[in-house]
Amino acid sequence: MKLIMAIVRPSKVEEIKDALTRLNISGMTVSEVRGHGRQKGHTAIYRGKEYNVSLLPKMKVEVVLPDEMVDDAIRTIIETTRTGEIGDGRVFVLPVEQGYNIRTGERDVL
Repeated sequence: MKLIMAIVRPSKVEEIKDALTRLNISGMTVSEVRGHGRQKGHTAIYRGKEYNVSLLPKMKVEVVLPDEMVDDAIRTIIETTRTGEIGDGRVFVLPVEQGYNIRTGERDVL
């Protein structure tokens, strides 16, 4: 099993959800996060005063999948979210040793 963690633009979350649903991937976790990469934030003006916004709003999408589904899911996430501009996001893949259903206590079989 693998955990795919994608940090993406907030406007792309619904598109990712729809694209992964077409791959028969239904479970995911979505969190609001803040951060910056190469873009280093931007300058904004509020009430006539200029200030730096260094931590930009992003969304983190997490999906746990069997190993054989990982490549298709990564390709789908990248194709769905790519605009070609700085700030498109990142995808990380981490190993998952075990998973359990809290309600039943059963170990996940993926």
